[in-house]
Amino acid sequence: MQRYEIATLSTTMGAAGKAAPAIEAFASEGKGRLLGIFFADIGALNRVLVLRGFDTPADYDAERDRTLRASNPFGSAEWLTALSLEGYEPFPFLPPVETGTFGPAYEFRTYILKTGGLEPTIRAWEAAVPPRSELSKLTICLYGIDGRPRMTHIWPYASVNDRGQIRADSVAKGIWPPKGGPDWLTTDMHSTIAYPTANSPLK
Repeated sequence: MQRYEIATLSTTMGAAGKAAPAIEAFASEGKGRLLGIFFADIGALNRVLVLRGFDTPADYDAERDRTLRASNPFGSAEWLTALSLEGYEPFPFLPPVETGTFGPAYEFRTYILKTGGLEPTIRAWEAAVPPRSELSKLTICLYGIDGRPRMTHIWPYASVNDRGQIRADSVAKGIWPPKGGPDWLTTDMHSTIAYPTANSPLK
């Protein structure tokens, strides 16, 4: 896949379960592939994260236009209080997102990059991801193609406790963070722990 999108649906309280079937139906009518629907549990709450992948930039552009023009985006207008659409390309050395059961605790981490920081960050991650992936799977790492220069990486864990232990082990073993990688990050960072809905392809 050449392009990805993370849509953040800010919703009324408890809307994730009600919105999930409508999100799936909306995605099935357009370009691209629905990869995951998640509800935020730790971080900013009352948010649904929708991950979609696209084989070509043209498909991505067409679906972005369809979503923006829709009177009922993601079939969820009755629950929406805000909608954000973020476009991404994958770090070039990574395979496409593999769907399946890997969670259920998914961490979405976004870092704002310093000026000129993308290429050295990609190189640092290319060296570090293979040994880090021996401890736990990486769903994908992406860089933003709109908005502020940023990267977002998505990691599944069996639990929040499992996440803490694996991250501690990776640091203790000198595997993580990628050597030189933090040099190119600003202090503007945020993380969300989210869980898949019943109909999410990523579970």
